[in-house]
Amino acid sequence: MSATEVTLLVGGAARAAARQFERRNPVTGDVATRAAAATPEDALAAVAAAQAAFPTWAAQGPNARRALLTKAAAAMEARADAFVDAMMAEIGATEGWARFNLMLAASMIREAAGLTTQISGEVIPSDKPGCIAMAVREPAGVVLSMAPWNAPIILATRAIAVPLACGNTVVLKASEQCPRTHALIVEAFIEAGFGDGIVNLVTNAPEDAGEVVGAMIDAPAVRRVNFTGSTGVGRIIAVRCAQNLKPVVLELGGKAPLIVLDDADLDEAVKAAAFGAFMNQGQICMSTERIIVVDAVADAFVEKFRAKVATMAVGDPREGKTPLGAVVDTKTVAHVQGLIEDAVAQGAVLVNGGAANGVLMPAHVVDKVTPAMKLFRDESFGPVVGVIRARDEAHAIELANDTEYGLSASVFTRDAARGLRVARQIQSGICHVNGPTVHDEAQMPFGGVKASGYGKFGGKAGIESFTELRWITLETQPGHFPI
Repeated sequence: MSATEVTLLVGGAARAAARQFERRNPVTGDVATRAAAATPEDALAAVAAAQAAFPTWAAQGPNARRALLTKAAAAMEARADAFVDAMMAEIGATEGWARFNLMLAASMIREAAGLTTQISGEVIPSDKPGCIAMAVREPAGVVLSMAPWNAPIILATRAIAVPLACGNTVVLKASEQCPRTHALIVEAFIEAGFGDGIVNLVTNAPEDAGEVVGAMIDAPAVRRVNFTGSTGVGRIIAVRCAQNLKPVVLELGGKAPLIVLDDADLDEAVKAAAFGAFMNQGQICMSTERIIVVDAVADAFVEKFRAKVATMAVGDPREGKTPLGAVVDTKTVAHVQGLIEDAVAQGAVLVNGGAANGVLMPAHVVDKVTPAMKLFRDESFGPVVGVIRARDEAHAIELANDTEYGLSASVFTRDAARGLRVARQIQSGICHVNGPTVHDEAQMPFGGVKASGYGKFGGKAGIESFTELRWITLETQPGHFPI
């Protein structure tokens, strides 16, 4: 398989499709990848392969699963240069972002390997004499996993590693924007021993996504679904899963607040806010989108933040000389510009910014944002952050919670007890005290609340998401019945 050709991977082998679709490099406009455009029939063939592989894989012992997962992590790392090339070509990523993706993804696989002996149950006391009652966790079956483009190695690996550790088989539906990157993951797993249908890859043209995904969700063999992506698409998937009575893990949009209280270390807050807002050009679900600063320190914070962001240049990611690279497409540029123009028209102040050169967009900071502005409410998913001024701690918490989203958040204060007290009042699945909103580790329970989704990836919480909890009893005495 050439670097720019991607086929379906079904039952451990390449499967041709009747047609292909193209993914173009957002920086150069050149064709980056030609990938198979699956039909619903192709997708259902992948589901059938996963279903056929399930009984044997589910019967494997924990150490057998652990051994193959460990091999998969090494196989991924051996493809480092290929991953860098694919991410740079398909989504305009910097080399640093690609290598960070690979590092964390390999960690996730090794963490999943360690979970294979943690899939435990319990013996529950029964009121019935001689009855041994057990709660047992068992593999659910075929898992349909869907991952986005923005952190493509991390999020696709997360979508399949713990399900595999639990004894499930997987169909990965790749993002239309990075099919080659996602194919490299599945190739590594197959090389490690997850062939014969244990892990399968489906790629589809953008216009076919609804039909292809719908067919797989409807397939009786699919017993679990997980999706990382936009809240709008997540709602559609949630409805389709509900119609089929299938559990789904959804990790969706975010509008993460970073609160700066009056006693915060402003230098630390500035560093964390700059990283959280502009890492990967703000194209992270946990990106800091709203900096909520108490009035008493707002002017000082904004000046320090302005100076920091002024040092963060944007440039061609292929050259690797600047902290900011390309956004994924010109639609992102237009969307971000629209949010900024709306805010400024309503009285906000542009502190940092500049004109975009194609998909190379500078970091933008907008001060004095209010809840009436789109920048306060709409997910930007690009290189812009709004500064909102709060009267006091209580007002800061109120502003932080004034959003439909609830994925990540953070609060800065020199008083640890105060920080924990504030963190407990923020409506988010994740909150960090004196740390950035962008923070992920393989062993942590990762997920949001409200419109940011439900269910958890990672660690033991992931085991709960991808297993069935069954009640099984064993009678050890003769039965006594009333009739």
